[in-house]
Amino acid sequence: MRRGGTHAERGIELLMLQRGIDARFMPGVWVFAGGVVDPEDADAAADPPAGVDPEEWAHRICGARELAEEAGIEVAATDLRPWSRWVTPEPVPARFDTRFYVALAPPHSEPEPDGIEMDRALWIAPERALVAAEREEMEISFPTIHHLEELRGYGGADAVLAATVERPVDPILPKVVGSRESFEVLLPGDPRYPR
Repeated sequence: MRRGGTHAERGIELLMLQRGIDARFMPGVWVFAGGVVDPEDADAAADPPAGVDPEEWAHRICGARELAEEAGIEVAATDLRPWSRWVTPEPVPARFDTRFYVALAPPHSEPEPDGIEMDRALWIAPERALVAAEREEMEISFPTIHHLEELRGYGGADAVLAATVERPVDPILPKVVGSRESFEVLLPGDPRYPR
């Protein structure tokens, strides 16, 4: 993320990337940078910082690497702060255990999509991205929409980073209820969430 608004401390903008239209997974969808932990990431995580387990450290190393590869923005793995962890619902055939991080990008970071996995990149305020999704100008997945809705409530980047200190990061497993023709995705905490 980067600071947005008319004053440096007001508002945030998030880096969003559009997956290539020919991508096998979620073609044309706007996402946050990320990917799969490589063996090299796991090897590099053998000696994590104090208080961070090797698996978590491997995910942070992966996040920093993917951000650089997909968008050309360099952020140290130590700067990535855990925000959430989502597990794909059970009916979906390709399931993922995805970790989301926040970090402040270096000043004046201009993203450069790699042209392989990502075709476009932009800095955008959460509210603007949500409006674009509602108008069907941007296709955005359910977890990303949820993150945008949550992050729009923060007054600035410093508030987001401060929130990571006490924020619990427990796996979120959405549940799909209904039929193939008419379904709804429910999150833990919803009174209708199946137990």
